[in-house]
Amino acid sequence: MRIALRQAVLTLFIVAAGATASAASDGPPAVLDAATLHLAMEKLTVVGSVLYVAAHPDDENTAMLTWLENEKLVRAGYLSMTRGDGGQNLIGDEQGDLLGVIRTEELLAARRIDGAEQFFTRAVDFGYSKGPDETLATWGYDAVLGDVVRVIRTFRPDVIVMRFPTTGEGRHGHHTASALLAVEAFEAAGDPSRFPDQLRTLSLWKPKRIVWNYFSWAAPPTGDSARQLLKIDLGAYNPLLGRSYTELAGESRSMHKSQGFGSPERRGTSINYFQVIAGEPAATDLFEGVDLSWKRIRGGDAVGKLLDEVHRAHDPSNPAASVPGLLRARAALAKLRASASAGDAPLLIYKARELDGVIRACCGLWLEAVAHQHTLCPGDSIQVDVTAINRSSAALRLAGVRSEPAGLDSPADSLLAENRPVTVALQSVVPASLDWRTTQPYWLRQPIKGGLQQVADPALIGTPWNDPALQVTVSVTVSGQSIDYTLPVLVRWVDRVRGELYRPICIAPEVTLALDKHVYLFPDGSARPIHLRLESRAALRGQARLALPSGWRCDPVAQEVDLPAGQTRDVVFQVTPGSEASVLAAEFTTGDHTFTRGMTVIDYPHIPIVTVFPPATAHVVRLPLSKVGETIGYIMGPGDDVPAALAQAGYGVTLIEDAELASGDLSGYDAIVTGVRAYNTREALKRNSHRLLDYVASGGTLVVQYNTADRTLYRDFAPFPLEIGRDRVTVEEAPVDFADPASPLLATPNRITAQDFEGWVQERGLYFASTWGPEYHTALSSADPGEKPAAGGLVWARHGKGIFIYTGYSFFRQLPAGVPGAYRLFINLVSARG
Repeated sequence: MRIALRQAVLTLFIVAAGATASAASDGPPAVLDAATLHLAMEKLTVVGSVLYVAAHPDDENTAMLTWLENEKLVRAGYLSMTRGDGGQNLIGDEQGDLLGVIRTEELLAARRIDGAEQFFTRAVDFGYSKGPDETLATWGYDAVLGDVVRVIRTFRPDVIVMRFPTTGEGRHGHHTASALLAVEAFEAAGDPSRFPDQLRTLSLWKPKRIVWNYFSWAAPPTGDSARQLLKIDLGAYNPLLGRSYTELAGESRSMHKSQGFGSPERRGTSINYFQVIAGEPAATDLFEGVDLSWKRIRGGDAVGKLLDEVHRAHDPSNPAASVPGLLRARAALAKLRASASAGDAPLLIYKARELDGVIRACCGLWLEAVAHQHTLCPGDSIQVDVTAINRSSAALRLAGVRSEPAGLDSPADSLLAENRPVTVALQSVVPASLDWRTTQPYWLRQPIKGGLQQVADPALIGTPWNDPALQVTVSVTVSGQSIDYTLPVLVRWVDRVRGELYRPICIAPEVTLALDKHVYLFPDGSARPIHLRLESRAALRGQARLALPSGWRCDPVAQEVDLPAGQTRDVVFQVTPGSEASVLAAEFTTGDHTFTRGMTVIDYPHIPIVTVFPPATAHVVRLPLSKVGETIGYIMGPGDDVPAALAQAGYGVTLIEDAELASGDLSGYDAIVTGVRAYNTREALKRNSHRLLDYVASGGTLVVQYNTADRTLYRDFAPFPLEIGRDRVTVEEAPVDFADPASPLLATPNRITAQDFEGWVQERGLYFASTWGPEYHTALSSADPGEKPAAGGLVWARHGKGIFIYTGYSFFRQLPAGVPGAYRLFINLVSARG
């Protein structure tokens, strides 16, 4: 190992992530400004916590979390049952697991603004659910209840707040299920007979009470009902921050950009009501009967007094003057931790970490660990610069850098003079113990089973993220006391527009594989080429092959490939189809190692860059298809994969841009399709909608996929009166009736039968038309169990010489999933003629 040193002799050890999880970092820990530091000091004197519980990213009341963190100065957390992977995406084409990663990061971005912490269960967001019974049956009641209990025993909240009631007014099965689980877990977390395996590492906990956060959109309660509710003004103004809590909440909520949840930063009174559901009653105060001081901990009063003295004497213009008092409190806290009960230990560990952060802020101590390259493999050399800057008059020394495993320490002794950077340049090798799983979001390391993510390490359950792939612990001596700060190893660069940016280190497989399509259609028994790209980060020689379903054949069976380091190679296989739709998987084998993963980088300005390694697979479908027409114009909304599916069916697909919408010749298209939510999001489409109707009148075919019935919808998109409602069919196996068996949409060029509705995924459809004029015809109807059939999922009308079609059936999910019947039906829609 070669080590280049500046001002100190240190060794860098690189270790696998530990059990404590954190977000993918968007930069080194920031040093607090004077106002935030003052609040952080006061927060040290407060001992208490609240857990907010709901179902999805964006369900949380960000004003409540902001108020708890910055007004009451308690520790606040949000437990989301799911990561939102079953929702829609307004900023890109990621769906499913990748959307869940985006929405996880959006929650963490929101928490960085409102100050709260983030937790999850392993429950999968499988889309809209009309009742809690379906939700809990899909998730697995006991498994998800155990996750909620685990979070309560870990976080140990004094109060639990539910976003939704148990009685169903939340209008979503996931919402109601989150409330039912919260109420059950409120009791179970303190019961030694419930989930006893958790008690090997956790202790029992019983919160004081659980309350429901009365809906803000409901009419304010009056009379006796109002007197039975707690009342809190979440719109209070914080003069230190110069903002009200609802202003901060609007900024926090606006991080949910994939859901189009940009929110106003409201000012003025914002009354919220809370109903006690279980536990001890409360008449006027959410924390009634809860001691929020250090007196609640045996022997803690002395620590509390020391912290209070420091807070009252703190001089914002000279924060380093507070360090001696903070160190005295730290020493007292260390003694208290040595004698604390198992029940108090988690709280004291948290407060010790919080105190160390305040000491760092008072010293203006900047710490960072910056690598020279962002993507690494086991065996690669790595260079890291560890920098420390003491921007205060406090007496600091850099004492060493070490890895997490005990005994792997490298002492050093370097004075940290005021505002003089000390940088240690380190070189090492990524150990074989680190692989792509280190970077992969932990809940995606194993295949999902049913409605539950599979997590091998129970300690990760509930946490938002795995630890950074690489991290170092820097030891700093502050006036004789040694304090450890663990840092993620990041890559820093300067963007010419956005300025200085950071991204996490990525540990990648030596070889990643990319098939050129997500779905391959085989219209007959003929072979067709499948292209596979191999990208190598090391010089390797091996065999590439496709693992095919039974009855499918590949020529050649395998190909020898030489892969130079840092380059790509393309190979082509001729695949002859079998009779059944299935999935193929790409593989590259060298020696005794087989690589099977692709590589996807998620990069949006409001969240850190995240790398995910999905399996290198694709759907293969033997599907005899008839079609009419050759060219399709596609007007993309926020993003979907339907154009690629149409190209697989043999169409030439052109994405219609704004200029063409405004003045281009549309007559050359045999059909035009609008993407999902296009009339919600494409302003040029809204302005030029009349041109599409003129196109239809002149003989064109226009297929409009679902749009949401909200304030963003442009409503004059149809030739005759048509309203989009909120009807949806959430059960993907729900029967589909042929409302008009003779409909041309069902008869030509492909005869649609009940078999074409087999194998659908997640749902039948959403945002069906609710009302329509007599000019329209319906073709299909469907309904969830126990509900009336909804016929608005597919309505059409002739207009002039052409045909207009609106469909709420979720082709945007079915086509990328390779559902054969969905292809046949959608081809009928774009083939229809007036």
